[in-house]
Amino acid sequence: MTIPCATGQHVHHDVYAAQCPCRAMLDLLANKWSALAIGAMEDGPQRFGELQRALQGVSPKVLTQTLRRLEGAGLVDRTVYPAVPLHVEYELTGLGRGAAVPLSLLRDWVEENLDGTVAADVV
Repeated sequence: MTIPCATGQHVHHDVYAAQCPCRAMLDLLANKWSALAIGAMEDGPQRFGELQRALQGVSPKVLTQTLRRLEGAGLVDRTVYPAVPLHVEYELTGLGRGAAVPLSLLRDWVEENLDGTVAADVV
């Protein structure tokens, strides 16, 4: 399914087309840490430490890179509060909340159906 390009940069967006910028967004959203970080922020703003505890196994470096990519794509807002120590919160934007809906369904599907898959080859 193709959608007309609202920016006028292309005739249409097509994730199957090699040069379509949709691929970069799909790559970002399909990344496990992105999908999990978005899920962790569904209930509201989170501090970095809270996100790191929620996303068990993510390194600080990878979480920082993920949050920067999500912020750069307009999916997450980063708010710095002037305090000692510095207080930074990450929150989904409207666009991020929209992306959270299908990602939540995907996470739910994985949890509900993992036992029915050939999980030994996946994990």
